[in-house]
Amino acid sequence: MLDAFFAWYNGLTDTLVGSLALFAVGLVLLTKGGDWFVDSSVGIAKFFRVPEIIIGATVVSIGTTLPEVMVSATAAVNHNGAIAYGNAIGSIICNTALIAALTIAIRPAPVNKKAITTPIVFFFASAAIYMVAAYIFGRFDRWLGFVMLGVFAVYMVLTIRQGFKNPVGEKEHEEEAEGGSLVKDIVVLVVSAALIAVGADMLEGSSVSLATMAGIPTEVVGVTIVALCTSLPELVTAITALAKGHGALSLGNIIGANIFNLVLVSGVAVSVSPFTVPEGSTIFGQNTSLVLEIPLMVGVMALMTLPALIKGKLRRWQGVTLLGIYVAFVVVQVLIALHII
Repeated sequence: MLDAFFAWYNGLTDTLVGSLALFAVGLVLLTKGGDWFVDSSVGIAKFFRVPEIIIGATVVSIGTTLPEVMVSATAAVNHNGAIAYGNAIGSIICNTALIAALTIAIRPAPVNKKAITTPIVFFFASAAIYMVAAYIFGRFDRWLGFVMLGVFAVYMVLTIRQGFKNPVGEKEHEEEAEGGSLVKDIVVLVVSAALIAVGADMLEGSSVSLATMAGIPTEVVGVTIVALCTSLPELVTAITALAKGHGALSLGNIIGANIFNLVLVSGVAVSVSPFTVPEGSTIFGQNTSLVLEIPLMVGVMALMTLPALIKGKLRRWQGVTLLGIYVAFVVVQVLIALHII
């Protein structure tokens, strides 16, 4: 019976309706699974009296990045390196030039330069490692995946140490956890992790199938549609922060998520299954990834973070400019998909 189920499941990706259905269901599972994973993780952390600042910097940040991790890891296992590669780069572009840009354009806010200095340094250092692999080696080998995961571990250790050393504004929860809440959170954590894994498999498989049917390079799908879908947790977080008047909070979340996309998402994918830089998408005869996507990834982060680091505040023009860049990026990707450029 199990073999019959898998045969039916795999057969769905052979049809347009089936692929669209799997994509939609996978997206729902990823979104809800990520939401429940964060809630249950926070509940467990609070039960053991972990400071809230540490919860936010570790559990919540990793939880909102889990969709990208699972989609990229699943793609790597299935030897679809273009999806894993495009998802990481596209998520950073989407996080910065769409999600953060919206909050900056609507409600610019001052930022804590001291708090964002270390994350910004880590991002550009990680980006440098990524660019060396892409431009010099032309591939991402397993040893590089381990290096990325090592950078992630160092970043997490420094973040946790900083959180314990400077617990400014910390509000500890002294109330006792209700009976059975820990067990409930553990059960929800396991179930949500399973939903994320299943949703990632559905989203990855259906994306590749839809790209094949439409004759669109897989990398284009990864860097646009899949990247946007897996960035939904960050979008929800940014909108919630904006609605509550915490525009600066969104900047910290986005920078953290972008670091995780480079060193955690890519690190896991490369460690699981190394891959070469995809060459399926070109612009004017050149590899789109090398001449457009990677430079744009670094450029939009520089445009968002460097003025904030120098001036200590975000400006509306930054948000508007970033939104314009994202619209242009999507238009170019559509033109590439239609084989116009």
